[in-house]
Amino acid sequence: MSGRMFVVGDIHGCAPELEALLHALPLEAGDTLAFVGDYIDRGHHSKDVVEMMIAVRARTDIGTVFLRGNHEEMCLGYLGRRGRWGEAWRMNGGSATLESYGMLPNVPVAEAVERIPAAHLEFMESLLPSYVAGRHLLVHAGIRPGRSLADQDEEDLLWIREEFISRPHDLPQTVIFGHTPQRNVLVDLPYKIGIDTGCVYGGWLTALEPNEGLLYQVAYGDRDVRESPLPSRPRRRYA
Repeated sequence: MSGRMFVVGDIHGCAPELEALLHALPLEAGDTLAFVGDYIDRGHHSKDVVEMMIAVRARTDIGTVFLRGNHEEMCLGYLGRRGRWGEAWRMNGGSATLESYGMLPNVPVAEAVERIPAAHLEFMESLLPSYVAGRHLLVHAGIRPGRSLADQDEEDLLWIREEFISRPHDLPQTVIFGHTPQRNVLVDLPYKIGIDTGCVYGGWLTALEPNEGLLYQVAYGDRDVRESPLPSRPRRRYA
């Protein structure tokens, strides 16, 4: 990467807020725009979000990184593609995604596969499990403390919560992650920064520029993006 990096938290179908956030980010040529996954489900505009992601991926002036979230994993599993835990998808927000594609929640799987654009399925299948950017490691949910990055289980990268959040780790990078919604950005340096601030639940959609320590956030149902410094928090005391 030759420029700055902006990392966007869980979107969950909040297309209007995503559009406002992307418009406000001070992206310049050579910057990198990264996403930690969970583009779909729960919100009303999952189809629109995926279309926006495909358009972002096509840009040639910036670098892009797209991680897989557990919701994309469940969706692909439900559709019989390369994914797992598909049986849990519809009850975890997948019905809203089907509706965003103009389908009823009880649509037969074969029909759903036919009606979701092939480019959208290809996008979800192309998503990465993790990404190292200098002194930062991007994952969706977190990592298993006590293991090297090479020894991480992909299920942990997509699903882990308290075992990661409540413990330090010895990887050399600060982990930037989503998955577990917080009222505010979780700052636990040098170990981790959590940027899922629960937009779909009435919170904020957050983007972080970690090297400069800047946050860009838009509230659910709003279009105004606020910029603020990443809060400095004392290092958590672990038992």
